[in-house]
Amino acid sequence: MQIEISANKRVLQGKGASRRLRGCGKVPGIIYGGKNKAQSIELDHNNLYHKLKLEAFHASILAIDLEGKKEQVLLRDLQMHPYKLQVLHIDFQRVDQKKKIHMKVPLHFINADSSPGVKTSGGIVSHVFTELDISCLPKDLPEFIEVDLINLAANSSVHLRDLTMPPGVEIPALAKGGNQPVATIVIPRAVVSEESESEEEVSASEIPTTVQKEEDEKEDEDKDSGKKK
Repeated sequence: MQIEISANKRVLQGKGASRRLRGCGKVPGIIYGGKNKAQSIELDHNNLYHKLKLEAFHASILAIDLEGKKEQVLLRDLQMHPYKLQVLHIDFQRVDQKKKIHMKVPLHFINADSSPGVKTSGGIVSHVFTELDISCLPKDLPEFIEVDLINLAANSSVHLRDLTMPPGVEIPALAKGGNQPVATIVIPRAVVSEESESEEEVSASEIPTTVQKEEDEKEDEDKDSGKKK
């Protein structure tokens, strides 16, 4: 289901006008791109803030209702207040269905707990990337890319070339020769230390047994010598 958001045209421009808008619970923004001119807009802050919590809002084609006229757009930029939970400004780009778009989409990692590296070796998954740059037509844009870790062993990685991409979706970095790891399973130092300590304990427990055996053999020899005398 496509996410929709409402907006109104913004007439007044400038920092002062933007401050007044924010004081009234509005967010200044802009829609640009395509054949139409850039349009300054204003949106309801509370409604926008709640929609921003949706992962799909950041990586999907959005429908923006501008005073009764709907346009398909992508979220391109977002400015937040340094410490307040307040959106200061937002940018949207119009979508041309015939032109490829470049987007960052989130990665969803699955089956980590069932992988040999975690289940058998006690490793933990280290996410090198949490999102991925992709290229595709608007109709092929996925909300996320799934990364299956089911066969990943300890100290092994999943690379870009290992990912299964939806039809029509490309990874530009691969075309440029890049093949970075996406996720890897590492063994924590604590686990390694415990294994080393266990090995040392086993070795130490074997020493008294060996010494006792040698003493028993010596005692038997002494007894045999006494009998002979």
